[in-house]
Amino acid sequence: MIRFSRGIFFLAAGTAVLCISSCNRTPKVEAHIAETPVVAVAKASVEDLSKNLVLTAEFRPFQEVDVMSKVAGFVKSIQVDVGDHVRQGQLLATLEIPEMTDEITRAQAGLDRSRAEVRRAQDDVQRAESAHQIAHLSYTRLAGVMKERPGLIAQQEVDDAHGRDLVAEAQTASARSGLDSASQRVKETQAELEKYKTLFNYTRVTAPFAGVITKRFADTGSMIQAGTASQTQAMPLVRLSENSLLRLILPVPESVVSHVRVGGQVEVLVPSLGRTFSGKVARFADRVQTATRTMDTEVDVPNPGLVLVPGMYAQVNLTLNQRHSALAIPVGALELADETSGEGQPAAKSHGKAMVVAPDGRLSWRKVDIGLETASRVEILSGIQEGEQVVVGNRSGLQPGQLVRPKLTEMVESKSGS
Repeated sequence: MIRFSRGIFFLAAGTAVLCISSCNRTPKVEAHIAETPVVAVAKASVEDLSKNLVLTAEFRPFQEVDVMSKVAGFVKSIQVDVGDHVRQGQLLATLEIPEMTDEITRAQAGLDRSRAEVRRAQDDVQRAESAHQIAHLSYTRLAGVMKERPGLIAQQEVDDAHGRDLVAEAQTASARSGLDSASQRVKETQAELEKYKTLFNYTRVTAPFAGVITKRFADTGSMIQAGTASQTQAMPLVRLSENSLLRLILPVPESVVSHVRVGGQVEVLVPSLGRTFSGKVARFADRVQTATRTMDTEVDVPNPGLVLVPGMYAQVNLTLNQRHSALAIPVGALELADETSGEGQPAAKSHGKAMVVAPDGRLSWRKVDIGLETASRVEILSGIQEGEQVVVGNRSGLQPGQLVRPKLTEMVESKSGS
């Protein structure tokens, strides 16, 4: 009985000791877990990166001109008004120049007179050539007789025949020169007539290209001066704009000038319409302006439906650089390394380090090589593998080898923005 009581006593004591030991260990484990810091992490992932620059510009017509008149005259009729769409070569206005008809008539009369002089000169050449043939034949015969039968003909008679032959030859040459001079006068009068006809054709003012009439300066009966460089006060007839293709002139900063490429596609946002249009980098000045340190870069935007109007503001998303299927991490997970070159000057910041959480929860620093950097993401060339977790945000107080509890953070990224 005593042994049984002792067994019960020892069993109860052991159970109490075990219970006390278990109760004391549970709070320690909880306290240990509570001391392990929670860190925000993000996974290195493969994605498309692009570095963009958003610039604002104003739509301009692809080409715009004030249509002038080549000759002075009165507006006889004007066929277009503001807002009219015209095609290339379409008649815009007709001028009336009464004295131009008289000039054409006078030039035509001069041409007829010159042609008559040519015909007369041709007759003179024929007469001179005939006279020369007779004189030359007479001299040739006398010279032959005198050679065969000397003394039969006097030498004076032969000399006279020779003189008449030379005179006839000179007269023939003179007649031919007169014919050449008359022919040249025909060309001159012909050119003068063509000149007046060309000027008369300028009384019909046509559209140099297809576009929209944006302003009308003259009405029927208005006196229009010739639009020459010496007369700067000449009034145009209309203003014509080509709006089916618009251009945007962007002031690209000097720091990104080297990234501009002709032919690059861009997105053009028009806030007033709430729509995005497609454009293309068509040309650039290839010169940085010293006053603004920018380079003018032009983007062409097709506007076949004429939805866009010159003067509207637009925001252009200009792509400077792109990477496809690049391994990237958030910018907040990277610390750039300040390296120096051999001459002691700061080198390009193409290296850095990131804090990586191992599968066992331990921290370690990794040296990485970086490539393209956007506003939210940075390309990793080496040092980190896809799927590895990197610490983002505040890393103060964290040490390599420290045990942490990673918490995956879904960061809102702009994969295409800069």
